[in-house]
Amino acid sequence: MVLGREPVFDVLTGLVRTFFGLQGLRFDIGGQDNIPRTGGAVLAVNHTAYLDFMEVGLVGRKSGRNVRYMMKAELEHGIVGWLMKHCKAIGVDRSAGAQSYARAVDSLRDGEIVVVYPEATISRSFELKEFKSGAARMAIEAGVPIIPMTIWGAHRVWTKDLPKQLGRHRFPINIRIGAAIPPGESADAMTADLRTAMTELLAHAQEGYEMPAGAPWVPARLGGSAPTPEQAVILDQEELARRRAAAERRAAS
Repeated sequence: MVLGREPVFDVLTGLVRTFFGLQGLRFDIGGQDNIPRTGGAVLAVNHTAYLDFMEVGLVGRKSGRNVRYMMKAELEHGIVGWLMKHCKAIGVDRSAGAQSYARAVDSLRDGEIVVVYPEATISRSFELKEFKSGAARMAIEAGVPIIPMTIWGAHRVWTKDLPKQLGRHRFPINIRIGAAIPPGESADAMTADLRTAMTELLAHAQEGYEMPAGAPWVPARLGGSAPTPEQAVILDQEELARRRAAAERRAAS
């Protein structure tokens, strides 16, 4: 759907641009023309940072689109819920996943760009994790393409296990957007194609990016001290166990 009158989205976009301007972030975007100016599409993005959804939104705006985020349904109250409603965000309720999925497919059929993180959660290794098949299943059911996209550098601002860097630091942020992957017949095959495309795009985004040896935000494979993918899996499992234990304590109290 072409950019229309959405005052709340307009205000938030202005605030995001101001925030990035104060930080002095330097953006290098490749493949912007691959974002369709009309029609529905799944925008599949790697996930390394808490605020990388901001970069995704600005990429959409550069092509005249307001992207639609899939967000936790428990946020649908108060000011955040109001913002979600006016930005046409799609609430995701894990206890009613089919309903959330159906809303996303309807949005795609209505000509929207729906943002999906195939890894589901932030990658502590800053490498691509295993992909869920939801993006492909949505694309196939709605009859729309998947647009692969990778972001490199946003995790230096705010990610898991590392100190926030919200001041003025002038970090470079490289964004690479690939060619559309048309809907296929097999979600598994389409997911494999998506992961291949995003692996190549991430490598392109990292080309020429200065990555000091031993830096905690640099993948171990590239000489950094970030957890390896195998170590990251263990850290994710430990985090999940802590959350479950906390939820059980709250339920018991």
